[in-house]
Amino acid sequence: MPVLIEQPTVIPAVGTRPKVIEEYVGRVNTGAGAVSIARMKSPAGWEEPGQTPEFDEYTVVLSGMLRVASRDGIFDVRAGQAVMARSGEWVRYSSPEPEGAEYLAVCLPAFSPVTVHRDE
Repeated sequence: MPVLIEQPTVIPAVGTRPKVIEEYVGRVNTGAGAVSIARMKSPAGWEEPGQTPEFDEYTVVLSGMLRVASRDGIFDVRAGQAVMARSGEWVRYSSPEPEGAEYLAVCLPAFSPVTVHRDE
Protein backbone atom coordinates (compact mmCIF):
# COMPACT_ATOMS: atom_id res chain seq x y z
CA MET A 1 0.00 0.00 0.00
CA PRO A 2 1.33 3.48 -0.82
CA VAL A 3 2.36 5.61 2.15
CA LEU A 4 1.52 9.30 2.36
CA ILE A 5 4.41 11.45 3.56
CA GLU A 6 2.49 14.32 5.08
CA GLN A 7 5.42 16.66 5.64
CA PRO A 8 9.19 16.82 5.51
CA THR A 9 11.61 17.06 8.40
CA VAL A 10 13.75 20.20 8.41
CA ILE A 11 17.41 19.19 8.69
CA PRO A 12 20.14 21.53 10.02
CA ALA A 13 22.40 22.71 7.19
CA VAL A 14 26.05 23.69 6.94
CA GLY A 15 27.44 26.57 4.92
CA THR A 16 28.15 30.25 5.01
CA ARG A 17 24.50 31.33 5.38
CA PRO A 18 21.41 29.46 6.59
CA LYS A 19 19.99 27.03 4.02
CA VAL A 20 16.71 25.17 4.45
CA ILE A 21 16.77 21.39 3.90
CA GLU A 22 13.38 19.66 3.87
CA GLU A 23 13.86 15.90 3.81
CA TYR A 24 10.82 14.05 2.46
CA VAL A 25 12.39 10.61 2.13
CA GLY A 26 15.55 9.50 3.89
CA ARG A 27 17.18 8.36 7.08
CA VAL A 28 15.57 11.04 9.28
CA ASN A 29 12.01 11.47 7.96
CA THR A 30 11.14 7.93 6.83
CA GLY A 31 14.03 5.73 7.95
CA ALA A 32 14.95 4.96 4.33
CA GLY A 33 18.63 4.14 3.84
CA ALA A 34 18.46 3.33 0.13
CA VAL A 35 17.46 6.80 -1.10
CA SER A 36 16.93 10.33 0.16
CA ILE A 37 14.83 13.05 -1.46
CA ALA A 38 15.01 16.60 -0.16
CA ARG A 39 14.01 20.10 -1.22
CA MET A 40 16.68 22.72 -0.61
CA LYS A 41 16.32 26.49 -0.44
CA SER A 42 19.64 28.31 -0.40
CA PRO A 43 19.91 32.09 -0.08
CA ALA A 44 22.03 34.43 -2.16
CA GLY A 45 25.67 34.13 -1.20
CA TRP A 46 25.36 30.66 0.37
CA GLU A 47 28.28 28.26 -0.04
CA GLU A 48 28.88 24.91 1.62
CA PRO A 49 32.20 23.16 2.24
CA GLY A 50 33.44 20.85 -0.47
CA GLN A 51 32.64 17.17 -0.05
CA THR A 52 33.53 13.74 -1.40
CA PRO A 53 30.39 11.72 -0.68
CA GLU A 54 29.90 7.97 -0.77
CA PHE A 55 26.61 8.39 -2.65
CA ASP A 56 25.45 9.53 -6.07
CA GLU A 57 23.57 12.84 -5.95
CA TYR A 58 21.07 13.97 -8.59
CA THR A 59 19.98 17.60 -8.31
CA VAL A 60 17.16 19.32 -10.23
CA VAL A 61 17.09 23.11 -9.98
CA LEU A 62 13.54 24.45 -9.63
CA SER A 63 14.37 28.17 -9.46
CA GLY A 64 17.43 30.38 -9.38
CA MET A 65 20.92 29.05 -10.06
CA LEU A 66 23.11 26.50 -8.29
CA ARG A 67 26.86 26.75 -8.89
CA VAL A 68 28.71 23.42 -8.92
CA ALA A 69 32.47 23.22 -8.48
CA SER A 70 34.40 20.02 -9.11
CA ARG A 71 38.04 19.10 -9.63
CA ASP A 72 37.37 19.51 -13.38
CA GLY A 73 35.86 23.00 -13.27
CA ILE A 74 32.87 25.13 -12.32
CA PHE A 75 29.50 25.37 -14.02
CA ASP A 76 26.10 26.91 -13.32
CA VAL A 77 22.90 24.86 -13.18
CA ARG A 78 19.79 26.93 -13.82
CA ALA A 79 16.06 26.36 -13.34
CA GLY A 80 14.92 23.43 -15.48
CA GLN A 81 18.40 21.87 -15.56
CA ALA A 82 19.94 19.09 -13.49
CA VAL A 83 23.36 17.90 -12.38
CA MET A 84 24.62 14.45 -11.48
CA ALA A 85 27.53 14.03 -9.04
CA ARG A 86 28.97 10.52 -8.72
CA SER A 87 30.03 8.84 -5.51
CA GLY A 88 33.70 9.53 -4.74
CA GLU A 89 33.86 12.78 -6.77
CA TRP A 90 34.76 16.00 -4.94
CA VAL A 91 32.04 18.65 -5.34
CA ARG A 92 31.04 21.99 -3.79
CA TYR A 93 27.68 23.72 -4.18
CA SER A 94 26.85 27.42 -3.85
CA SER A 95 24.13 29.91 -4.82
CA PRO A 96 25.87 33.21 -5.64
CA GLU A 97 23.08 35.00 -7.51
CA PRO A 98 20.65 37.43 -5.80
CA GLU A 99 17.65 35.08 -5.95
CA GLY A 100 19.49 32.12 -4.42
CA ALA A 101 18.31 28.68 -5.52
CA GLU A 102 15.59 26.13 -4.86
CA TYR A 103 16.29 22.56 -5.87
CA LEU A 104 15.50 18.89 -5.29
CA ALA A 105 18.31 16.53 -4.35
CA VAL A 106 18.09 12.75 -4.65
CA CYS A 107 20.89 10.70 -3.07
CA LEU A 108 21.55 7.00 -3.69
CA PRO A 109 22.10 5.58 -1.12
CA ALA A 110 20.52 8.07 1.25
CA PHE A 111 22.44 11.11 2.48
CA SER A 112 24.25 10.63 5.77
CA PRO A 113 26.52 13.02 7.67
CA VAL A 114 28.87 10.07 8.13
CA THR A 115 29.27 9.38 4.38
CA VAL A 116 29.31 12.95 2.98
CA HIS A 117 32.98 13.52 3.92
CA ARG A 118 33.02 17.32 4.02
CA ASP A 119 36.27 19.25 3.72
CA GLU A 120 37.59 20.44 7.04
